[in-house]
Amino acid sequence: MVNKIVKNIDFLKQKSIPATKLDINIVKDLQDTLLANKSSCVGMAANMIGYNKRIIIVDTGLMTVTMLNPKIRKKSEPYETEEACLSLIGIRKTKRYNKIEVEYEDVSFKKHIGKFNGLTAQIIQHEIDHCDGIII
Repeated sequence: MVNKIVKNIDFLKQKSIPATKLDINIVKDLQDTLLANKSSCVGMAANMIGYNKRIIIVDTGLMTVTMLNPKIRKKSEPYETEEACLSLIGIRKTKRYNKIEVEYEDVSFKKHIGKFNGLTAQIIQHEIDHCDGIII
């Protein structure tokens, strides 16, 4: 089932709570919703489709990566950029980091630490901001 994209700013400003094994169905919903919005979207957070859980999905261009309970451990090489969001109208300026290290769990709840850079790092930061109740 593909949920509607949430436009309720008050809901999106809430910090998401940790995902558990009981939330695994949200992953499929996120995957379906990202696919349905592929022409205008490269990443999503669960709160964008109505679930207040720390789950994100990112299209790296080569594959789709789902991260449960992600948090940025390290970041370097700051830069200013502009981003859009399905939950908002228009483009906004924001600060991002070219290189990040992220701790997260996969869909089997196995822990990972990944290093990302460039556009993939930017997308991950945007989606983790959603989990933290930060909207660009």
